[in-house]
Amino acid sequence: MSLQVETAERTDIVDVSTDVAESIPAQIDRGVCTVFVPHTTAGVVVNENESRLLSDLEGWLDELAPRSEGYAHDEIDNNADAHLRAMLLGESVSVPVVDGSLDLGTWQSILFVECDGPRTRSLDVTVVPR
Repeated sequence: MSLQVETAERTDIVDVSTDVAESIPAQIDRGVCTVFVPHTTAGVVVNENESRLLSDLEGWLDELAPRSEGYAHDEIDNNADAHLRAMLLGESVSVPVVDGSLDLGTWQSILFVECDGPRTRSLDVTVVPR
């Protein structure tokens, strides 16, 4: 299944946990849900959806891959920092499905991280039964 995510800023973090949970087929009781980002300038992580932590994440990404650092790739489309940030974040996460629901920890959420927005992005969600 494919989900659409709208982002509003160049760097934007969107909690997609509810949308992913709703995409689990009713007949699947146990299994693994994989969320894959088919884009090279966005990523997905599992972590806490807390505003100060999300702000810290944005600041950390800015420090590790600052914009306008004279990257060679910027000669093509001026977004090398977004590619580097996405490489740090990763393109997929897998979450167990137990009793038909995502088995996330108390404070865990599935977070889509936009690094080159604003854009409309897609997420591929695959659930494999066990």
